[in-house]
Amino acid sequence: MHKQPPDILVEVGGVGYEIQVPMTTLFQLPPLGDEVSLVTHFVVREDAQLLYGFIDERDRRLFRQLIKVSGVGPKLALTILSGMDSGSFARCVQRDDISSLVALPGVGKKTAERLLVEMRDRLKDWFGPAGAVGGLAAGGEALAPVANMAADAEGALVALGYKPQEASRMVVAVNDDSVTSSEDLIRRALKSTVKG
Repeated sequence: MHKQPPDILVEVGGVGYEIQVPMTTLFQLPPLGDEVSLVTHFVVREDAQLLYGFIDERDRRLFRQLIKVSGVGPKLALTILSGMDSGSFARCVQRDDISSLVALPGVGKKTAERLLVEMRDRLKDWFGPAGAVGGLAAGGEALAPVANMAADAEGALVALGYKPQEASRMVVAVNDDSVTSSEDLIRRALKSTVKG
């Protein structure tokens, strides 16, 4: 494997494949020379054949949804996924957070507004009953990893009636290394409002 962002070169059975990956995937790749497993999306254009790679299925699913949005091609979709992972993007859509999208290179206000409108329906299955970003895999199983404890806690607080920004502030205020689960985080956040 060879890395030169956004391109990586992966050898498969003696054949080298040039794959474009978002920065979120690049940072999770193993050291050079180690085995890597990526899910890919193949794009055939009149002048090129391009392979896009992702560390997990959720990012590929989001990439495929993004390129269906008017004015968003593979290059901009890759830029979006380089600036935030699929869970963060889904939370932006859920909260109508246009400022986070506009902060990404190449995303103007009109494109951000279009993304929010068009992606809201396409990401419905990413939001669980408590409003938490988890998503479903092809078999229907939840994909909420431990890293999404804060997002799960925020989603639950929103479901309890807190505004998204308020829920985010509450979680950030109590989130530290001693937190063991999203339930623990929710409890701490709720206790902090009683004290205050």
